[in-house]
Amino acid sequence: MQQAEDALQPYFKENKNIAYKNFKKVMSAFTEYSVTESDFSGTTGYGYDDVGRDKLEEIYRDVFKAEDALVRTQIISGTHAISLVLLSILKHNDELLYITGQPYDTLEKVIGNTKEDVGSLKEMGVTFKTVDLKEDAFDTEGILKSINERTKIVGIQRSRGYSSRKSMTVDEIEQVIKIIKAEYPEVIVFVDNCYGEFAETREPLEAGADIIAGSLIKNPGGGIAKMGGYVAGRADLIQRVSYRLTVPGVGKEMGASLNALTDMYQGFFMAPHTVMESINGALLMSYVFEKLNMDPSPKYTDKRTDLIQSVSFNNEEEMITFTQMIQKASPVNARFMPIPDLIPGYQNPVIMAAGTFVQGASLELSADGPVRAPYTVYAQGGLHIEHVKYALEMSLTELLEKNMIEL
Repeated sequence: MQQAEDALQPYFKENKNIAYKNFKKVMSAFTEYSVTESDFSGTTGYGYDDVGRDKLEEIYRDVFKAEDALVRTQIISGTHAISLVLLSILKHNDELLYITGQPYDTLEKVIGNTKEDVGSLKEMGVTFKTVDLKEDAFDTEGILKSINERTKIVGIQRSRGYSSRKSMTVDEIEQVIKIIKAEYPEVIVFVDNCYGEFAETREPLEAGADIIAGSLIKNPGGGIAKMGGYVAGRADLIQRVSYRLTVPGVGKEMGASLNALTDMYQGFFMAPHTVMESINGALLMSYVFEKLNMDPSPKYTDKRTDLIQSVSFNNEEEMITFTQMIQKASPVNARFMPIPDLIPGYQNPVIMAAGTFVQGASLELSADGPVRAPYTVYAQGGLHIEHVKYALEMSLTELLEKNMIEL
């Protein structure tokens, strides 16, 4: 393990530089809006005149280079944040085009398979199409051919999700947006930013996207926020999203923050550092598995744009063993043994190690994946590299004892 850490020092140094550049943006916003202890007091009931909530949204707006932002405890997940964008902007006879292939399994019911999927885009009369990546790059020719007069939103999923394709960098996103906007300037470009915040020194809005969304129990919550999500982008679009979250005519004016603001502020303050700790842990995992002649993705030499590190095992037993050991190395619920099971929103049984302080927090170390060939586990998170190192050592020891790997 020490050999791996020594070999990765140049990458760790570069990541430290990225973290510092992002921290400066966050710190500048905190200073600009004069954050004070009284901003953390929160509100109850309707949530009118929540100064701390509104100031936090101004900070998100400035850091992500948006016209406006919505940062709320009432957004329960990344999928919820994405759904708010799609359901608030798309209307009957509009079309949604995803240009990174099929999105997360959890969005299947949001998009809808039939008109009987209650509350779905399908029920609303919205059609859906995809353009797959071509050799892990945007298929610009296919994208331009697929856009038509009904195409309202072009969706980009920055992270790979449960797929073998690579995650898309901000530079790659910028290039495809320029091509789309040159031909179709009125099309709204939405980027699902989950797992990507602070992984690079720029965010998708700086690359020309119109609107982005994510979860506070992923990157921007810094491992501290216990709930919430955000949407940022064009002011007119954020207004629509806020009307979907609350009610038309009220929008951002209501929504109690209760006692959550301290965690949300402190989490955003910590996020640039914590995200890089997680990415460094992913580098360590990638390096070790590559030296074991396994199949990690991305490689430790690849440019990083999100938290996700996948590794493919030979069979179901190896996949389950690795995931169970990640759970055993967790600070919470380590005594429980995860087993594959059907989870709402997923097509195959999923095994999930998630011994986290915040339920479902993907910035904390977790590992999961649908139990299907090629038996790929998607590991993400780690509030500090020491935890990833500890979990990796435990997993390798178990795999070695079961003769599943050779050192």
